[in-house]
Amino acid sequence: MIKQSEKFNRAFDLHNSGKLTDARDLYLEILQDEPKNAQVWDLLGVLYYQVNEYIEAEACIRKAIELNPRLYYIENLARLYRDKGEFKAAIALYEDLVKADKSYENLFNLAMSYKGIQNWNKAKETYYKALEVNPKGYESYFNLAYLAMNDNDPQEAVRCYEKALEINPDDWEAMYFLSLAYMQTKNYEKGLEWFESRLCRKSAIVSQEKIYPNLMREKPVWQGEDLKDKTLFTYYEAGFGDVLMFYRYMPILTSMCKKVIIKPQTELAALFRENSYGAEVLEIFDFESELDFDYHIPFLSVPYVLGYKGEEMFIHHDDGYLKANPAKVKYYKEKYCNNDKFKIAIKWQGNAHYDKERILNVEDFFPLFELPNTQFYSCQTLEGSEEFEKIKGKYDVVDLGSTFSSFSDTAGALENMDLVIANDTSLVHLAGAMKKPCMVLLPHVYNWRWHIDLTKCDWYDSVRIYRQDTAGDWKNVFKNVEKDLKKLIVTKCKNEF
Repeated sequence: MIKQSEKFNRAFDLHNSGKLTDARDLYLEILQDEPKNAQVWDLLGVLYYQVNEYIEAEACIRKAIELNPRLYYIENLARLYRDKGEFKAAIALYEDLVKADKSYENLFNLAMSYKGIQNWNKAKETYYKALEVNPKGYESYFNLAYLAMNDNDPQEAVRCYEKALEINPDDWEAMYFLSLAYMQTKNYEKGLEWFESRLCRKSAIVSQEKIYPNLMREKPVWQGEDLKDKTLFTYYEAGFGDVLMFYRYMPILTSMCKKVIIKPQTELAALFRENSYGAEVLEIFDFESELDFDYHIPFLSVPYVLGYKGEEMFIHHDDGYLKANPAKVKYYKEKYCNNDKFKIAIKWQGNAHYDKERILNVEDFFPLFELPNTQFYSCQTLEGSEEFEKIKGKYDVVDLGSTFSSFSDTAGALENMDLVIANDTSLVHLAGAMKKPCMVLLPHVYNWRWHIDLTKCDWYDSVRIYRQDTAGDWKNVFKNVEKDLKKLIVTKCKNEF
């Protein structure tokens, strides 16, 4: 007969080797004979926690604490609550733990729990206390940088990310977020350098290697070499808005090269072909044998290789750098826009997989729809287009989004507009690139590209910025929009926007 101590050792070894089912069965056998064995109850709870069976995990660890309130068991329960998102319960436990043991781990986990309930001040205070215990606490600096960005304080974020990288110099995540903090302060010299760490750049190169394996192995990434007699292949990464914003550099690229080949997202190809500046625009993947180039580069790396710093980034074009197809302008004019009203294009949602704070409430537009002498046009496509159902039958808003198959169509429609009102999405970048008057509506914590000074838009002369005063409050944003819109309708003077 196996002794209980031998059975425990065997169960513990099974647990450590990842054979969790066998370990669980042995723990349960032990507890049949020793129902007051707190250590086994705790280990069984940890095992359940490892397989995400949180109800069983909590019951077992609580039983262990009831039998023997060891700090270690309480730490396990606190960690369970934190990972379940039950932050208030975690905070109560971690506050008691910190009184007994001011370890870095306990302070850090307490700070993370405060962060979980968005008590930013207590979170910051506790991260700093954790750093007093362990000045090399990389995770605390990383989270303090996040909180600084959440306070729209990119200078402090830079300091914290730099400290994090002193401790862990190979962390690509800190490198990437440091680049965004630098760029928000308009320090593009350092920002663009660190921006090269971005994953989407690496994935863009990998995607090209899968399609053009021989070419991408043979031809180097462009690092600033003379291109006068060379062909450069550049390709998209990230979202539509990023590519539209950086397309301002295309005239410079084509002036430097014998030839530029660009592969944008399919939805942008027609628009770029109509504004090619002499570049060849690929819409589909061409065979390797039909593609010839000397250097290649991901498109968002272009300003870094060009060596731009500060204000040099914001190359402006007097009449915009993207023009609409005249035939499409005429089509939308005759079919939808042949009226004397003040014509306003709107959009409320872009990519909903990240930065969800950017998404507008469709209902917030409703007071604007009631303004006299206006005609509103929805340019919403894809995700969010179902929200148009809330407008139908209530207001006379024209659904143009359902007619768009590419950004060339969108540009044709926008050229007929007096104004664009939208959240931080690709429509704003298209309007800005066309130099169409535009109001961009930003959440309280906003993207790096709008910089610290929101009194002007550095990237686009025709874009005016409106931002939430407090997180989640779009009501006041729309009140300010409505006030300014009324003035525009009265004057109908687009040139003084």
